[in-house]
Amino acid sequence: MSDAVRVLVVEDEAPICSFIEEVLSDGGFEACMVHSGEAALSVFRDGRKRCRALLTDVNLGDGISGWELARQIREITPGFPVVYMTGASAGDWKSQGVADSVLIEKPFVPAQLTAAVSQLKRDGIKFDSLSV
Repeated sequence: MSDAVRVLVVEDEAPICSFIEEVLSDGGFEACMVHSGEAALSVFRDGRKRCRALLTDVNLGDGISGWELARQIREITPGFPVVYMTGASAGDWKSQGVADSVLIEKPFVPAQLTAAVSQLKRDGIKFDSLSV
C-alpha cells in the first residue's frame, strides 16, 4: 500500500478526471475519484478509503454543489482540507467556501493543481493526523 496522501476528488467531467488523477499521481498524491457530491459523501462517511483531503469542482450538475459538499464534510470533520476547482464561480468563494480552503480556477496547469493541494501541507494541515 502506498504512503501517498489520498485525495477525494469530485469532478463530473471524465476528461478532467483523467487529467487530475495523473497530475495528483505525478505530485505524489493518490486520487480517489467520484463523480457527484452524493458519492463523495458516501465515500467519506464510509471511511474505508481513508481520504485525507477534498478536491472538488464547485458545479457538479444535479445534486449537491461542491460548496455544500465541503460544508457537510466539515460538519463531520472540522478542519478537513478542502481545495475547490471552478471555471465560473470563483467570485462566490468568500461567501460560499469553507474557512481555510484553497480555490483554483479552471483551466489550470498541472503545477497549479499540485501547488494547491501541497499548500494545505504548507499551511500546517497534517493530513496523517486527521481521523475520518
